[in-house]
Amino acid sequence: MDTGSDLTWVPCGNLSFDCIDCDDYKNHKLMSSFSPSFSSSSYRDFCASPSCINIHSSDNPFDQCNIAGCSLSSQLKGTCSRPCPSFAYTYDEGIVSGTLTRDTLRVHGISSNPNSIREVPKFVFGCVGTTYREPIGIVGFGKEALTVGNAATTQVPLTLREFDSLGNGGMLIDSGTTYTHLPEPFYSNLLTALRSSINYPRAEEIEARTGFDLCYRLPCPINNINGLVTDGFPTITFHFLSNVSLVLPNGNNFYAMGAPRNSTVVKCLLFQSMEDSEAGPAGIFGNFQQQNVEVVYDLEKERIGFQTTDCASAATSQGLHKT
Repeated sequence: MDTGSDLTWVPCGNLSFDCIDCDDYKNHKLMSSFSPSFSSSSYRDFCASPSCINIHSSDNPFDQCNIAGCSLSSQLKGTCSRPCPSFAYTYDEGIVSGTLTRDTLRVHGISSNPNSIREVPKFVFGCVGTTYREPIGIVGFGKEALTVGNAATTQVPLTLREFDSLGNGGMLIDSGTTYTHLPEPFYSNLLTALRSSINYPRAEEIEARTGFDLCYRLPCPINNINGLVTDGFPTITFHFLSNVSLVLPNGNNFYAMGAPRNSTVVKCLLFQSMEDSEAGPAGIFGNFQQQNVEVVYDLEKERIGFQTTDCASAATSQGLHKT
């Protein structure tokens, strides 16, 4: 699952699907569970659909249907019904290639009843025949202040609170990025607020080795990290619009860099500075900070909700267990 990706895709074709340089696929012989020919409700998306235009990153809505072979007359009349051309979609160093497909999506266990089912008709997704260095399928779901402890509030830059005419800016809630990235000087202000609130000795040699900006040595009696009832670090709270606040759970900010030694453990802040760029989001809310946080996406009303929860207990209550 990746909330930073717009495209949901699955492998298509039990025999024809090819995963290039995918060790997990080769080692475990993972097979596709979807074949369009076996679904009576499945069909190729049309070249004039918004999804087709988006997947091809085109500013011209006529490009895709022109590639598909539609006449200009049929495009102007809106009568071209040819399928969306095949696409290639990149993720970091990986690539997937396939076709846009629509079918009825059935989602199980979406409420307190694990047996409940909700159907989403005409759900659009990538029917992928070939991938390079990519996992076997991805579910893509594609304006605040920050408080440290009880007092120090770091004001958010305008780029995090607003979008420009091209959609750049704002904060991306991304389950596919590990750490939260914040723009400068906002990130440096957060470090300053944390340094003034933490009294533990710094572990600067660990900072130099790992690339993290704040690492501290904490006392750890009998070298048992589970014996740390609290690490004494200040809480970090994200303040969103409409008076919505998210207090990050203890453990979502600093992480132990290794096993305790000599009754001491080193923990580092798992936030990083956002690389300067004029395009894309101004900040990223990463998956490490989303641990034990239930995130709800209301795509119809274009809003998002947060609630801290014990994810392990919630999964157990719904009959989900580790295998």
